[in-house]
Amino acid sequence: MFDEAPEDSLEPTQPRLAVVAMGGNALLPSNELGTPADQVQAARRISGSLLALLRDGFRVLVVHGNGPQVGRELLRSEEAANKVPPRALQNCVASTQGTMGFLLSQALRNTLAEAQFDLLVSNLNTQVLVNPQDPAFENPTKPIGPSYSAWRARELMKAHGWEMVEDSGRGWRQVVPSPKPVDILDLHGVEALLEANHIVIAGGGGGVPMVLGRSGEVTGISGVVDKDLTAALFANHLGADLLVFLTAVDQISTHFGTSKQHDIGKSHRGEIRTLLDDGHFPAGSMGPKVEAALEFLDDGGAAVIVTSAKKLSAALADRGGTRITREPGELTARRQLALFPNKVEEAAEPSST
Repeated sequence: MFDEAPEDSLEPTQPRLAVVAMGGNALLPSNELGTPADQVQAARRISGSLLALLRDGFRVLVVHGNGPQVGRELLRSEEAANKVPPRALQNCVASTQGTMGFLLSQALRNTLAEAQFDLLVSNLNTQVLVNPQDPAFENPTKPIGPSYSAWRARELMKAHGWEMVEDSGRGWRQVVPSPKPVDILDLHGVEALLEANHIVIAGGGGGVPMVLGRSGEVTGISGVVDKDLTAALFANHLGADLLVFLTAVDQISTHFGTSKQHDIGKSHRGEIRTLLDDGHFPAGSMGPKVEAALEFLDDGGAAVIVTSAKKLSAALADRGGTRITREPGELTARRQLALFPNKVEEAAEPSST
């Protein structure tokens, strides 16, 4: 499916492009305190997993979420409100783009140097256009920040006017509007950097949501855009060959967490759309990734991989994860890749401990 052009072809070939979407929890795991040292280690683990795509000949664009991070930014802002004016949500999104992009770009540079890849890394602050009439502004559903007890949630709602909901039995979390991205303002900059052989980090936190005024001016608006939808929009605009969703689980499943759980290895968009319509992928978990995957495939994308960071190499070799293609006839096996790097490359990879 991703074979190179024939050797006798006279047409120059552009390296294939993979767009990778990963959640903010990848840099701030719930089982860690999230100290600066913890976040540096998490960034190193992620950057090590991305080497699999580079070894397979892909250019890489990384789009990250910021759910835990932007919640912390809002909390810091509120706690310091008696000393400095509180920051708007869209400013907090922009701030997390900078801090998370710094961590990822630093980790990637060190990982690339150790693995002897001669590539540049750029982090681009990204703004995305949203529709000011998007229903999400009337119905906030995007959980951000830490979980709270019911008592603490009531206090925060009373003190700060936050809207909060119980999050899958894990406590109460603040919810904010999550409008759908309709365009990316910084697309040409991302494209130029990719063509210049950069690994690009862009669309962090789904991008800062902006609205367009009647005279053409753009203005920030309160909300957090879903990073999976932004990643799919990037992938479609840039003509990506592969869209990758790095998740906490190794693959997509139906009846997840029950005795009937069935893991999906290979599938096609028709089957996945039926499963989505049947309610197998809830909005609070796998739903946004599946919807973004279908948007990418519907617009001409070739394949989507959903897997964990540690299984990405195996998923690229069709030995793990979930691979979704456009039609059943496209499920032919691609060339097999080595699951393990050679000894030199293996020694160069960062430790996951």
